[in-house]
Amino acid sequence: MDQLIAQGRIVQTKPNTVPAYKRYLDEMPGVPLQNNWDDINPAGGERLGYPTQKPLALLERIIRASSNEGDVILDPFCGCGTAIHAAHGLNRQWIGIDITHLAITLIEKRLRDSFPSITFDVQGTPKDLEGARNLAARDKYQFQWWACSLVNAQPFQGKKKGADGGIDGLIFFQDDKQSVNKIVVSVKGGENVSVAMIRDLAHVVTREQAAIGLFITLAPPTKPMLIEATGTGFYETPAFQINVILACKSSRLKDY
Repeated sequence: MDQLIAQGRIVQTKPNTVPAYKRYLDEMPGVPLQNNWDDINPAGGERLGYPTQKPLALLERIIRASSNEGDVILDPFCGCGTAIHAAHGLNRQWIGIDITHLAITLIEKRLRDSFPSITFDVQGTPKDLEGARNLAARDKYQFQWWACSLVNAQPFQGKKKGADGGIDGLIFFQDDKQSVNKIVVSVKGGENVSVAMIRDLAHVVTREQAAIGLFITLAPPTKPMLIEATGTGFYETPAFQINVILACKSSRLKDY
């Protein structure tokens, strides 16, 4: 006992308590990892809004146990991209597939935020105006979510289909220390647009107490639409003025 005390192996936090023997992990053989992996915590701060999202550490363990560096990892339902995130970080090649353009956009952002120098190819998303028209004709909701993703807007009501009250997406911004402002996004994928759509968006902006309305359309805005948008008013910041409603073609969305 004297020898163990001299080695600092005996711990007694309070007088008259039972002493404890200090051991170190590298001196203990341990036990093989069992089927119940209760040492991995839920995603917590990793959460991106997907109810089935898994912790990154869980996918890293699975990939380490089932593959080697340079192998190809396929996730055919990649959701928010946890598996391909883990695969890339572990020096695996990877392929991710998902049915929604919103999920693909979310994964692109996640990968670029985590690996700034990463390069990858995205197949199946619109690359030009004709591709956007094709998507709008096939599935108007997918087109709306894709268009919202181009301007970093959150899909209204979490991608629920149905009546949306004139709102397809929301963007939140803060240009002072007091409050958070929002931009109401309206997407129209049809070939016919009219000044009535601008009036409707102006009404939604007022009803929702939003700062700005953003109107995204495949068809070029008409002159009456531009006049109506200009006449609706301006959002003023300490630095500059922003038109309350913007009309733009999808082929120029990134220049809005």
